[in-house]
Amino acid sequence: MTAVAEPRTQPPVRPGRAWWRRPWIIPMGAVIVAFLVYSIPPYLGLDPALSRVPEGSSIYYPALLAHIGFGAVAMVSGFCQVWPWFRKRHRAAHRVLGRVYVFAGVLPSATAGLIVGAMSPFGPVGRVSLVLLASIWFGSTITGYVKARRRSFAEHRVWMIRSYTLTLSTITNRIWGPVASIVLTPHLDTMFGGSEIALLYSVAGITNWLGWVVPLLAVELWLQRKRVRAR
Repeated sequence: MTAVAEPRTQPPVRPGRAWWRRPWIIPMGAVIVAFLVYSIPPYLGLDPALSRVPEGSSIYYPALLAHIGFGAVAMVSGFCQVWPWFRKRHRAAHRVLGRVYVFAGVLPSATAGLIVGAMSPFGPVGRVSLVLLASIWFGSTITGYVKARRRSFAEHRVWMIRSYTLTLSTITNRIWGPVASIVLTPHLDTMFGGSEIALLYSVAGITNWLGWVVPLLAVELWLQRKRVRAR
């Protein structure tokens, strides 16, 4: 006797908090807007001389432009995806923006990020971090998308939280950079033998690793806590 498959339906809409009762929404949106306003303009003219990152090979700058442009799409579209009020009240838009986030944001940005990371002018330690970040970013996003296609919405949400955490990790880089520079610069002559290149590589390496590892660990601890409370 052949079993009849049950129809696949979306989980029911649960009553949630009003958008203004999520206190992290406005600060997160403000930080994203401020970051994009600061970061994007130097690249709008397509002039390598205005780049904040030293130019490498001929493919480096185009890859950097693609990484930044698609990354901006991922930041903006992903913001609506992690906003509970928007996600619950506008499901059709959530699905559309989800595809935008994956296929017009993360996947092309992460692919370009692999090139940017492998050719980074900031030393081998930073390169390893950037390549690993791009790979995990790509993989977590694909996993989240596949979970949604298989209707495993709880797992989909978890993987997309990880993905968006990595999307925003470029912002936390701007925090760790000055801190590492302030701590290490006084030791230029002793720890680095007067080599500014060695100092630059060390600051960049620390910044690149802490920029995404610390937020991802924090999110994993938060997710684990939610699992324990759910049980």
